[in-house]
Amino acid sequence: MIELEDVSDLVNPVVIAAFEGWNDAADAASDVIDHLIDVWGARTVGAIDPEDFYDFQMNRPVVSTGLDGHRSLTWPGTQIAIASPPDLDRDVILVRGLEPNMRWRQFCAEILAACDDLGGELVITLGALLSDTPHTRPIPVTGTATEPDLVDRLRLEHSTYEGPTGILGVFQDACTRLDIPAVSYWAAVPHYVAQPPCPKATLALIGQLEELLEVTIPLGDLPDESQAWERGVDELASEEEEIADYVRALEETRDTAELPEASGEAIAREFERYLKRRQAD
Repeated sequence: MIELEDVSDLVNPVVIAAFEGWNDAADAASDVIDHLIDVWGARTVGAIDPEDFYDFQMNRPVVSTGLDGHRSLTWPGTQIAIASPPDLDRDVILVRGLEPNMRWRQFCAEILAACDDLGGELVITLGALLSDTPHTRPIPVTGTATEPDLVDRLRLEHSTYEGPTGILGVFQDACTRLDIPAVSYWAAVPHYVAQPPCPKATLALIGQLEELLEVTIPLGDLPDESQAWERGVDELASEEEEIADYVRALEETRDTAELPEASGEAIAREFERYLKRRQAD
């Protein structure tokens, strides 16, 4: 069981979770949590005991030296933090860690029990996968939800995926079994630039959070980093003719497809987010 610090009653808290590993191509999803912890000034209130869930030969502890010269050991694990965003009328519970190596059902049960103790009312999981999408176009984000009213309100879909799954799939299944409303967003990262980071995909996931929570999230340096990332991939593609040809083929396929993000409704939502951000600035 996760021991939580004393926390005053939170206001209608929403849970946002991401885990490094199979579910997190280019670290795009876990980078969202890192960004939110930073811009919302979140503080850690609990952590899962890594001894029960991680194989330390696969996820080794890290030794580091502080500015004071003292050596410290950091164990792999999963932490829970809380934040009170100034522009949001509810608190946020942030879950950030590594996909566990064992006891996945117990892992999910302990995380969700801790979130329940904090009053969590809605769970949002973030993931990223490698896809045949061009880096020069908007990053596609797909969303699913566990309850019909969420599907309708957020214009999402019921998941039809069949096959192997990661901790996010197990986590969302645990939410369903416990009757906890849950939403999952997945960003598609170009597979030919799979190395982290991918700030463009991180921004795409943040955009979905803004729409769901109806809040403007400070972006900091992410837009500049996203543009620099895209320029860097452009340079890489220009140096390799085969890559350049492949990117052009992906662009042609993407531009001729009937894409949700190219619809009038999607463009209107994006413009509305832009106006809100201008007003916030």
